[in-house]
Amino acid sequence: MAQTGLRVAGGVIAVVAAFASALGELILAPLRVGGHLIGVAVIAAVVVNYALGWFAYTTVGRKWAVALPATAWLVLMLAASGRTTEGDLLLVGPQGDALVDRNSWVGVSMILAGSIAFAAVAFRLILSQPPHSAPRL
Repeated sequence: MAQTGLRVAGGVIAVVAAFASALGELILAPLRVGGHLIGVAVIAAVVVNYALGWFAYTTVGRKWAVALPATAWLVLMLAASGRTTEGDLLLVGPQGDALVDRNSWVGVSMILAGSIAFAAVAFRLILSQPPHSAPRL
């Protein structure tokens, strides 16, 4: 019973961490140095998402657990990529808007790279062999 509780807690922590990670990356997305976007949010998305996928699998103990933080992260990113009812943009600008279009590479790259990081964890787990039990004597 205690082990089930720990697995559920691990899954919940992975989902909450994915939301926190997505919010942090949204804050880092417009970061500039010398007036130029530096894209540190893309690197953060790859590193943190890979670690979150591994954490979810390790704590829950099931390969499908990678989908828990991946879904939470992707839902928040997709919500941030659209316009609000007031017309504001959090991440990616519309096509044809020269000011926003030119600066949207960080948002698009972050969504793509972060999704690929989760997919890499899942792919690696799919290809992994099940653990072999020690021979009984």
